[in-house]
Amino acid sequence: MAEKRIYEVVFIIDTGTGEDETTRLIEGLQRIVTDLGGTITKSESMGRRTLAYKIGRKTEGNYMLFEIEGTGREIAELERRMRVNDAILRYLTVRVDEERQRAEKLKARRARKASKRPFAGASGGRGGAAVALAGDEEEA
Repeated sequence: MAEKRIYEVVFIIDTGTGEDETTRLIEGLQRIVTDLGGTITKSESMGRRTLAYKIGRKTEGNYMLFEIEGTGREIAELERRMRVNDAILRYLTVRVDEERQRAEKLKARRARKASKRPFAGASGGRGGAAVALAGDEEEA
């Protein structure tokens, strides 16, 4: 069995598409992923936004985000279907599992280094002097 990977797919749906047609489109894309053995861990509508540049004659689009866990076959079929669908203006797929693993390693390394350092507030440095000055002002 192939290794499971995590992908983020962002796509822009034409604002001229009806609400019920948009719902059917999203459900159809989700069904493609699940039928091929993938799972959608997150499905988020990012709302209607202005495009960075005109696509055709369109200046706005409805942005959608899917987070998909799968082998890659699902992504290939999903992209093929999005490519031929006129309601989808653009799409972008990014593999994020490697970046998340790298971020977790860096976070663990930072935590280890922080646990080895002495506590900064106990040294009586600048922070203690500022507190002492504030106390002197109240007495005067």
